[in-house]
Amino acid sequence: MKAILPLLFIAFLQLTFLNALAQTYPKGKLLYANTLATKEDTAGWRMEGAGQVEFANGWMKMFSPNEKGHHVFWCPQEFPENFIAEWEVQNLYTEAGLCIVFFSAKGLNREDIFASSLPKRNGTFKEYTKGAINNYHISYYANSKDHPGRETANLRKNKGFHKVQSHEPGIPLYSKAIHKIQLVKFEGRILLYIDSRKVIDWLDDGKHLGKILQGGKIGFRQMKWTQFAYRNFNVFECNSVEDFKQ
Repeated sequence: MKAILPLLFIAFLQLTFLNALAQTYPKGKLLYANTLATKEDTAGWRMEGAGQVEFANGWMKMFSPNEKGHHVFWCPQEFPENFIAEWEVQNLYTEAGLCIVFFSAKGLNREDIFASSLPKRNGTFKEYTKGAINNYHISYYANSKDHPGRETANLRKNKGFHKVQSHEPGIPLYSKAIHKIQLVKFEGRILLYIDSRKVIDWLDDGKHLGKILQGGKIGFRQMKWTQFAYRNFNVFECNSVEDFKQ
């Protein structure tokens, strides 16, 4: 038994080292950096629907006053086809809520989603999933009042609301901890990590549900019951996805 203990300890150190490596991901050039700490940080961002943001202690709180309606807050910058996006979140109201990230969002004819030729949007879900824009979206926290306690994170491809992956849990339903989200897109490969735990890993073949979506905008959506805080939204180039295979 005494002879085995040192071997077990070495194995433990090796596993710890490998896990540390697995949580260190390569990033290319920084494309966008925003602490989301002040009102000035979100100048140019667009709110669609009955959402509101407030700022305190280095965080942006997003919510709907009196739970009036669902909402989407769009970053104004256009991002390339391949990117790594990171941000931190904290749930401020664990009774109910749902958080989604939209990405690679473009008009059906590749227009900017803010183009005047496109219909105005007001946070109603079908406008983003079955309307005049294409995108991918991932629901990484799901505990809405109409479907409570879902837990699993869903990846869908739009237009069409096509669910392409759903099996890993997202942010724990009643967690008030700070969680780090990492979203990776490289060509047709899409991955999402929560605190370095892989939640989504899917390859769009560009055939079954239409062409692979390329560059576009990123936006944060919440259902009207949600109160989440956000900070440190950063987007980097992604030059390869090989190092994310784990």
